[in-house]
Amino acid sequence: MTSWPTWRSRFPSPSMPPEEGLSSVSLEVPATSRLLDPATLARLQGLELRARRIVEGYVAGLHRSPYHGFSNEFAEHREYAPGDDLRYVDWKVFGKSDRFYLKQFEVETNLILYLVLDSSESMQYEGPQSSLTKFTYAQSAAAALAFLALHQRDAVGLTMFDQEITQLVRPSSNPTQLKQLVRVMENSSAARKTRTGPIFHELAERLGRRGLVVILSDLFDDAESLLAGLKHLRHRKHDVILMHILDPAEIDFPFQQVTMFKGLEALGNVVVDPRGLQAAYRHEVQSFVKQIRAGCRDRQIDYLLIRTDQPVDAVLTTFLSARKKQMK
Repeated sequence: MTSWPTWRSRFPSPSMPPEEGLSSVSLEVPATSRLLDPATLARLQGLELRARRIVEGYVAGLHRSPYHGFSNEFAEHREYAPGDDLRYVDWKVFGKSDRFYLKQFEVETNLILYLVLDSSESMQYEGPQSSLTKFTYAQSAAAALAFLALHQRDAVGLTMFDQEITQLVRPSSNPTQLKQLVRVMENSSAARKTRTGPIFHELAERLGRRGLVVILSDLFDDAESLLAGLKHLRHRKHDVILMHILDPAEIDFPFQQVTMFKGLEALGNVVVDPRGLQAAYRHEVQSFVKQIRAGCRDRQIDYLLIRTDQPVDAVLTTFLSARKKQMK
């Protein structure tokens, strides 16, 4: 029988500022999961997964809401109406205008994290010097992000796709959600072609509340199509992070001997001398990455190129720390 140890963490109470009250929450983490290494999770402690833009949520939390209330961060004034709390009257404005205005503040809310995981056949690639496939790496990164979000009492959902959406786990902040997400990912396989653009368009229509969409994919698809799909997600006011996951061999193309390359996603096999292709291949990869990075920048999307020889915790620590600094 699988053992599910409990990870206990402490969080600010939703009704109090962090320094005034604490409540506890327990996360169920599968003890034997290949996707959640306890040492990795320990190194992620203290990181925050924050929304760069305004999001919608259900309870008070770390992230800015599109709604207004009375919290710590000033947003704007509105004219006084009978029955309003006089504590929020801006007396300085009254002294200048002889009219009553109330200070309004940004409400903080919890985040909805939508994990979008590519499960197409190309994600099964594992280079000659690699210890895991792109798919396993993406699963591990997704599990770690889910752990971080649930650790701060945010809601997490999961979408897995190839040429269509194959798995859909609705967002929840329940402490058992991590166990559910890991089980779905571990029971999934990567086997078919991919269609990123249409999938992103579909998700833009299906995802209800605006939140943080994290896409983990090798992006082996038409650049214009996938960028159009990403634009649709941004049009729906989602904060989007694109994690472009590649094997080192796909970037460096280190092959020196005549090699038979096995085509994935119905591309067929081919025998070539890679030394004659190396320069052209690297140029194509660099051009593709440059196009995707520029397209993301134009759409205000965070783009992160990840090699599968980089430790997951190191990648997330560097990225989330930099993102937090940029938001200050």
